[in-house]
Amino acid sequence: MTTGFCLDAGALIAVDRGERRVISLLDRAVAAGASLEVPATVVAQVWRDGSHQARLARFLNAREVITVDLDAQSARAVGVMCGAAGIPDVVDGHVALHARRRGLAVLTSDAGDIARLDPTLVIIEV
Repeated sequence: MTTGFCLDAGALIAVDRGERRVISLLDRAVAAGASLEVPATVVAQVWRDGSHQARLARFLNAREVITVDLDAQSARAVGVMCGAAGIPDVVDGHVALHARRRGLAVLTSDAGDIARLDPTLVIIEV
């Protein structure tokens, strides 16, 4: 198992929907001591109404889940990465950059853009 996972919007949506396969994978990861990290830009992309997203709120508030801010230096690095890959989605860029920096696998429902941003990443489609 990897040292941890960086979750994209598709993975968070799967958590919000209660998809057993994803929840089981995350439970096993936590039990194995893996890190679960979510870029703040991903939270912004998925979060709509906390009163209707209780499952997602519980997940994001769990002590095992780390929300990662986008600072100015990282924002510039994301822009460079997106520009070089021809990908306009800065949220995917934030996911790819953070996963690369931390050596995390990416949990995603759409591997295409993440793989184009960094083909060296371990990507797990959910």
